[in-house]
Amino acid sequence: MGYTIYGGELSYFSRKLEAAMIFYQADFEFKPKGSNNAQHIEQRSGTHQVPVLHTPENWMIGDTTPLMMMLDERFPQRRMFPEGATGVLVHVLEEYFDEWIARTMVHYRWHYEESARFAALRMSGGNQQAAERVLSWGPRACRATGTESPVQQAAAEAEYVRILTAMETQLSITPYVLGARPCAVDCILLGGLRAHTYMDPTPKRVTEGYPRVVDWCTRLADAWDGTGTISFPSITPFAQFVASEMVDTYKPFLLANREASDAGAKAFHADIYGESVSYLTRPYPPLSASLITHRLRQLNVADRDDAEHWLKEHNLLECFI
Repeated sequence: MGYTIYGGELSYFSRKLEAAMIFYQADFEFKPKGSNNAQHIEQRSGTHQVPVLHTPENWMIGDTTPLMMMLDERFPQRRMFPEGATGVLVHVLEEYFDEWIARTMVHYRWHYEESARFAALRMSGGNQQAAERVLSWGPRACRATGTESPVQQAAAEAEYVRILTAMETQLSITPYVLGARPCAVDCILLGGLRAHTYMDPTPKRVTEGYPRVVDWCTRLADAWDGTGTISFPSITPFAQFVASEMVDTYKPFLLANREASDAGAKAFHADIYGESVSYLTRPYPPLSASLITHRLRQLNVADRDDAEHWLKEHNLLECFI
């Protein structure tokens, strides 16, 4: 018995996990979570979110980053989080796409009627009545992720264009965004492209302007032969770019969310792109960042010094220490 991913083809994190399983060369299948199996999956896994991974031991487990950490131990030659200080770097950069850029995916899908109707109908299996119910999720999702205002919407799109531009340049140099082998950052980028920005009509037109990114997403990325390295600290220009973006967006969001969570506040404000933006306090971002803190603590002294120096140099140390 192999693995089964229960998720959705239009789900950011389902397609992230799918990309990882391809890189692991794991024996797996991808099955949709729907009305016929949702109750069973949720009872077994303890979560209503997707994806859930059904393992050969008959476990059902959610949460992609801890799942990939577990799978790294099962496929040690194909780790998505390398060992040592390099693994900290990968985890930090992945965190930006997991916990911050997810809002851009939500915005592109639900703020454009063409994309919203496309996604709702596809998620509903072509059932128009069910699609109308799905459409009602959109405004709530956008409000929760802080993309209600025109300023934030324009900024989110401009940020994503910068990401595509940086990817297009990097993929002309290396086959993956951090070097000669894939990692968790590649997985989440592929999740975004395959579930959202090369799927939904509106952002797809933007993504089509980056031919290397499209070729990588549709053909080249899955062809890894298991070789190659990621160098640390001489990392790629793409990694440097992401670290610089995190300082202005992810960092103030995370620190304000953490302060609100510690205080028991239900909501908080963070200064993002020149606006004070209101967010609902979410317990997961601080918890997710704590996984990086734990990873740092497990390093030997030399590797920990290297990782902390890199974080301090990029003004990100207080996010994780």
